[in-house]
Amino acid sequence: MKKSGRYKTAHLVEDQYEPGSNGQVLKNKHGITSPEEMDRYEKEEQLRALDELTDIFEKDHRFSAADICKMHKIWLGNIYEWAGKYRKVKMSKGDFTFAFPEQIPKLMTEFEKGQLYEFTPCSFENLDQIITALAVVHTELVLIHPFREGNGRAARMLAILMAIQTGLPPLDFGVMIDEEKEKYIKAIHAGVGRNYEPMRKVFTSVIRKTLRIREPR
Repeated sequence: MKKSGRYKTAHLVEDQYEPGSNGQVLKNKHGITSPEEMDRYEKEEQLRALDELTDIFEKDHRFSAADICKMHKIWLGNIYEWAGKYRKVKMSKGDFTFAFPEQIPKLMTEFEKGQLYEFTPCSFENLDQIITALAVVHTELVLIHPFREGNGRAARMLAILMAIQTGLPPLDFGVMIDEEKEKYIKAIHAGVGRNYEPMRKVFTSVIRKTLRIREPR
């Protein structure tokens, strides 16, 4: 996946990037050097993984840290050797630094005992409660940023699986990653102070768009 202009990392070894990719593509099992080709491949694998994951996790399943690692492995295991494993490098975006790698195991354990225990299985019938559950879990997972790559997408995959538990269709994240991207980024930052209201607004838009698009004409 392309790294330039997105994430800055520290203490990396050179072989983490694919030779010949000019530092644009992480070292992978297929020797892919084109960012565009890797983007396509990761998207294809994500669709395959979602189909597999919806069969694995039942409606009453309570998600764990191990489940999130499993999801990441199922998705990116055909591409990267480190798929499903917690990252060992520092990561930041702009002037925002994600959790230090040394903290990740502890933070993921706390995440499992805290937000994942409270909000999954996502069996709430009230839409407001569903939105809160999705917003809190998504924000906390992205802030931890447990993996070397694909954290936002892994968090969206988890949100899709949680939404399915409530009876909602697979969520359309076009609003989050396109129209309201700046609002989404600010919502993540607000989550540092446990202010989830901005992310609740983002997920409200996501659910509204999902249901509107899928309503029969």
